[in-house]
Amino acid sequence: MKRTYLGEFEEIVLLTVAVLGDGAYGVAITDELDRQTGRSVSISAVHAALHRLQEKGMLSSHMGDATAERGGRRKRLFTVTMLGSRTLHDIRSVREQLWNSILPNSLPAISI
Repeated sequence: MKRTYLGEFEEIVLLTVAVLGDGAYGVAITDELDRQTGRSVSISAVHAALHRLQEKGMLSSHMGDATAERGGRRKRLFTVTMLGSRTLHDIRSVREQLWNSILPNSLPAISI
């Protein structure tokens, strides 16, 4: 199987969709990214990443019901696909393997 690579921002957006579950739509994803990372991103950057992830088959989407808070407008809701889930698990596995391979005291100490 051909391996698909993600950039850091795409990975974070994909993870955020997983965090939000059934409530994953553009503005909610943007707000959660800011809350979780302290990284202020534009809604257009989030929409571009969502589009790329959908083209790669890692997300699917559907139109939700109209809501009063949006003046009756419908939201496009996103869901992580099996490929997206597999990709996130693969990324996590590689990162854990790399972290576990770092020798003790080989990184400069930091204060958290």
